[in-house]
Formats: sequence, structure tokens, C-alpha cells
Amino acid sequence: MVARPFDVAIVGGGPAGAAAAITAARNGLRVVCLDKAKFPRDKTCGDGLTASALHALERLGLACERLHALPAVVVDETVLVSPSGRRVRLPLAGDGMHAAVVRRLDLDAALLDVARGHGVDVRDGYGVRHVELTDDHVTLDVDGGTDVRARFVIAADGHFSTVRRVLQPSVKRDLGEWHAVRQYFDGVRDTRLWVIFEKDLLPGYAWVFPLPGGQVNVGYGVLRDDRRKGRDLKRLWPNLLERRVVRDILGPKAQAIDSVRAWPIPARYDRARLTDGRVLYVGDAAGVVDPMTGEGIAQALDTGTLAAEAIARGGDVGARYRDAVDRALGRDLRFAGALQAVLRSPVGARGAVRAAGLSPWTRRQFARWMWEDYPRALLGTPDRWHRGSLKAAGAFAMSS
Repeated sequence: MVARPFDVAIVGGGPAGAAAAITAARNGLRVVCLDKAKFPRDKTCGDGLTASALHALERLGLACERLHALPAVVVDETVLVSPSGRRVRLPLAGDGMHAAVVRRLDLDAALLDVARGHGVDVRDGYGVRHVELTDDHVTLDVDGGTDVRARFVIAADGHFSTVRRVLQPSVKRDLGEWHAVRQYFDGVRDTRLWVIFEKDLLPGYAWVFPLPGGQVNVGYGVLRDDRRKGRDLKRLWPNLLERRVVRDILGPKAQAIDSVRAWPIPARYDRARLTDGRVLYVGDAAGVVDPMTGEGIAQALDTGTLAAEAIARGGDVGARYRDAVDRALGRDLRFAGALQAVLRSPVGARGAVRAAGLSPWTRRQFARWMWEDYPRALLGTPDRWHRGSLKAAGAFAMSS
């Protein structure tokens, strides 16, 4: 039995899927959002939210009060640690939120609640088993025996996208460009956000991100290459926790409160892979993660929104979506990829940290650039220059 078709079926209920669902519903479309998991569910992640992500959440209608209640930690200072051990403190402006940390367990469920408030038919606990693509619609074979038919599908189902695997079975399984590891700890007194450049992690880094109640998210992200295979990456974790810089940040009372979790990060942007007929890929399924930092939440929110807007406007939806993503994100992703070459060497990483700490002005501007207060490649793209572009207020400036 096939029910009345939806305008949009979204596969995946994470930030990209929720953003697509909210935007499509706001545009008067009939929307269903499917996810094989039951929410709230954990998602292995660094849990950091850049200014770009926070502005997107604000536009999507996640209230400041709700964000604080999740709960969130608003970051007011970042500390960079050079491979030489040099430490540079980067203050963040107090005019709104420029960076925050929220567990994905809480954030993703809250966004789906916003989608439900807009009338989206959210069906968590229902996975997609098969996809049938025709010229005028897409049919999804869903757990439970009921097919879902829609004019378009937005695939927000992560790096190992089921939709892509079904539609492109010959494409080799991609392990991702980055390998990341995360573990939660309790009993930590330092409430600052730390980014640690260790020689053997470059061009990756380690992090200690603060959470409420003395908890922290500790992890690292490193680029996969011929020098570092899966077995080598696995051995990095216990070694990292024993390093003095990490022990000093965590303090003597720190205790692990969950198991170690690892995940791949896709960071290979390819405009041609954004669509497949009536299917639009967003978030990790589209490979739009920042190749320099591994940040993907802001890009997920942006691509989900752009996909829904393209469908709402009609016409050549695929071309409209590809153009919109390339215009909004393509230049910044390519620029961030080029910066990998600088941060790959200890000399480059030391120079970047030293330059960031040259003066109060460089500290403020580097913090803004790092936390995406403005686009990565802004200085090289004059069409995006405007008065105040280097000192915009943070998200929720009026309510926080």
C-alpha cells in the first residue's frame, strides 16, 4: 500500500535532516522525516558549535532559552597550544554566542522537536531499506512494511549513506578523510575550550571541550594518509591521554564516564556528488565537512536548508541546489583544504599559533576566523565584503 505522496521525504534526523525538514515545512511543503534511530540518541562528535552553526540554529527557530536548557556551555575563551608548547589565549566577544558546546544527544532531539512544531511527520525508529527512483517521484521501502512516496528525497543519512549505497552500488565504501576519537570525562575544573596541536597529529589536532557540571568532551581528529593506518590511529588514543598537556588540562580528579568512540569524517567536497536525479545529498552524505577542522554541523545545517529551498522554488532543482551549495560553501571548503598544507608541518602550525598571538587584535580576529564568525575564505572573495563583516555580533545577541 502506497499512501498519498509527500513533497519531500528526508532520510536522517540529524542537523542536516532537521534543517531540511523545518525549511521545507516553512515553505508549505508536505514533509516526512525518517531515521532508523529512536531519539534522543547519541552521535559521536566533538559537540562544538561554531558561530556559523549557532546563527543557523537561531534562523531555524531553536530558542536561546531552549539551547541553554539542553544544556549548553557558551565559550568565552579558547586556548591554542602549539607543537612547541606555546599557549595562546583567544578571547571571544560578549555580544551574543560565538562558540558553544552542546551534546549531540540533546541538540539533535531538540531540532527534531522544532520540526514537529512545524507539522513535520517525524518517524524515528524507521530505517530505509530500498530506494526506487523514477522520473517524477521516489519510493522508499521503509521498515514496517509501508512504502513512502515523495516528489523529492533529501538524503541526510550520514557518511555511509544508505540512500547513496542503494542508488550507487558500484561506488566503493569510503572510510573518510579524517579519523576522530571521542570520550567524555568528569571531574574537570578548567572551563576553557582547548585546541592542541601535537606534532604527530598534524594536520589534525586534539581538543578538550567544556560541558556543564565539570564534564568535558576529549578527542582528536587526524587526517588519514599512508603514514597512519587504522591500527596506528587506534594506538594514538591511550598515548594522547598520558601526555602532560592533556593531563594538566584534565587535572587529577578527571574520570572517564563513557567508552571511547571513533568515527570517520568525510571531507571531500565534490559538486557533482550533491545530487542523483530527484535525490539531494546533504551534510556528511554530501561530504561538506570543513577539511581543515573536521567541523560539519554548520555545513550540515546550511546544506539541509539549501536543499529544501531549492525544492520549494522548483524548476531545475538539482542544478539550483548544486549552484547554491557551491556559492555558499564551495569556496570556503576549497580554501580550508589548501590550508592543510600549512598545518601539516610543525613549522606551519607553530607559525599559525604565533601569528594568532601577536597582539590583542590578532587574538580577537583569529578567534573569529577559527569559530566561523565569517566565511573561511572571506578575505579572498570580495563579493562577500561589507561593512562590519569582520566584527559581526554573535548568535542570539538580543536574547543571550
